Amino acid sequence: MLYGGVSCITLLTYGYDKFAAESRIWRVRESTLLMLGLLGGWPGAIIAQQGFRHKTRKVSFRRQFWVTVVLNMIVLLWILSPFGVRWLQVML
Repeated sequence: MLYGGVSCITLLTYGYDKFAAESRIWRVRESTLLMLGLLGGWPGAIIAQQGFRHKTRKVSFRRQFWVTVVLNMIVLLWILSPFGVRWLQVML
């Protein structure tokens, strides 16, 4: 549910940023878009990037985006591992 919720928020945020870019109004910071992806919104970001054709040309952003996807997946796999599950049980 976390990934779905954050992905929806991320998709809407990308949509707003695309609108803002075309309207020449206040934009969403790239760091905000990257953080949303890192927090689990990367599936929504991928859908938004392709659907809105937004943030697909800027190589530096794309590189940073894919680093956040990989980091998110590493953390997710660790949390799902036996060690991560035990760590969560201790922390909660």
